[in-house]
Amino acid sequence: MEVIDENKHSKPLSISDWLLTIFLSSIPVAGLILLLIWAFGDNQPTEKVNWAKATLIWYLIGIVAASFFFMLFGAALLAGMASMNQ
Repeated sequence: MEVIDENKHSKPLSISDWLLTIFLSSIPVAGLILLLIWAFGDNQPTEKVNWAKATLIWYLIGIVAASFFFMLFGAALLAGMASMNQ
């Protein structure tokens, strides 16, 4: 059974903690790695864990949506180019 440190999980993160967290997560590759560490690592405040998981879900939704639109408009562009060559 996991022992939870009540002091660590009951103290809310300060504004400066959030500013640093958001800044670090916005760095392209390092931010993604940090989000994974915060989301699935140990010894993180619950609110940061939940925020990191939610951010990763939004990233995944964005990647799926961008891929869908890229395929859709890419196919339309290729079809348009093929019809111009005929």
